[in-house]
Amino acid sequence: MKRLYGTVVPIVTPLTEDDAIDEASLDSLVDYVIEGGLQGLYPCGTTGEMMYLTVQERMQVAERTVKRAAKRVPVFVHVGAWNLKDTVELARHAWRIGADGIGVVTPVFYKISDRGLVDYFTAVAKSVPEDFPVYLYAIPQNAVNDISPEVCEAVAGACPNVVGIKYSAPDFTKLQRFMLVKGGTFSVLAGPDHLFQALCAAGGDGVVSGNAMIVREHYAAIWEALSGGDRKLAVRLQRRTNVLNETLCAVNNIAAYKVLLKREGILRTTKMRRPMENLSPDQEKALLEAMDALEYKKVKI
Repeated sequence: MKRLYGTVVPIVTPLTEDDAIDEASLDSLVDYVIEGGLQGLYPCGTTGEMMYLTVQERMQVAERTVKRAAKRVPVFVHVGAWNLKDTVELARHAWRIGADGIGVVTPVFYKISDRGLVDYFTAVAKSVPEDFPVYLYAIPQNAVNDISPEVCEAVAGACPNVVGIKYSAPDFTKLQRFMLVKGGTFSVLAGPDHLFQALCAAGGDGVVSGNAMIVREHYAAIWEALSGGDRKLAVRLQRRTNVLNETLCAVNNIAAYKVLLKREGILRTTKMRRPMENLSPDQEKALLEAMDALEYKKVKI
């Protein structure tokens, strides 16, 4: 069953000035990521402003991304939504349109017990065919609910298509514990960018990185070093990337991505879905100056 590896990119959702999905910019973004040497696409995730899109808009983004990617890289659609019904609808849609798999975030806002999480993830995984891969997704700092290794074990035991987890809290010990799930065969992807190299060195599969949209060359170089067994080079590249990422994340990083992608000619607007905020003109200017001062497109060793 297909698994993700390397750098998987949770792409932003391009919007027009009148707040519709900008399909032309989405096509450009998909090409930009793939041509940058990155390994996968993850539309409609946190970076894609998922909870502020309608179900129909999420289907539109998923279908357009799958079509444009045209099997050049795997596309795993994030389908976690405000309730189980919408999540299942999005999961089945992702399967029907030919996505390679799905990711499912924990329920958000309300606190759910471990038993409730197992029931929820099991229901989603069983709503699609057994050979359609599913990644669990935890971002407890945003979603309230967390995922334990025990929950992973229970869900993966009940659902053979649950192949891994994207874990976005900076807990390296827990990331290593996830690697023991399912007899040590569970796929583990880091959300925190600074753990990319370390996680792979410890046996993980990669990172899900929004920052990679902006510094594509760096993530491609880290993965090349890791794949080639040059761990010392991977460490040096990771340290350089960490500096760039600190600058990207010093302000609203999703809005920052759109500013930089617009300057590259990939997006036509920097529009955010309200209540998400755009950067102010002063913030935009400071961001561009800081990234340029760091020569962010150059891979320095």
